[in-house]
Amino acid sequence: MAGVVESKLAELGLTLPDVVPPLASYQPAVRSGVYVYTSGQLPMVDGKLAVTGKVGAEVTPDEAKELAKTCALNALAAVKSVAGDLDRIARVVKVVGFVASASDFTGQPAVINGASELLGAVLGDKGVHARSAVGVAVLPLDAPVEVEVQVELAGD
Repeated sequence: MAGVVESKLAELGLTLPDVVPPLASYQPAVRSGVYVYTSGQLPMVDGKLAVTGKVGAEVTPDEAKELAKTCALNALAAVKSVAGDLDRIARVVKVVGFVASASDFTGQPAVINGASELLGAVLGDKGVHARSAVGVAVLPLDAPVEVEVQVELAGD
């Protein structure tokens, strides 16, 4: 039976994906006390990137915003893999988004809004968080965006 968070995802027409397997020597998410930290999540769908390149060059800001949403979905899957149930999320504490940017692209915050807006839509007030949106030269696999999330879990 799906919990409240997964039911909300379904209402939004979204499905929680399988956890994206690590691309190197790390875990998709790690729990420390009441916190879960995800590794950077790429916009992988069914094991591959749908789009590659720099935002502001090969990738439009609107495309990148949708990709950031996919990253957030992948982050929620990673959280669930260690928390057991997304309904245990007390709040999203911090989101860090990286945007592979053309040299003149300065719209990183609008791109990472894709992740922030998804978390807000799914978790309501629990999805309100601190955030950084950083422009970088290149990301793994030439991904346009990468998002990591830190959540606090409700007590055991």
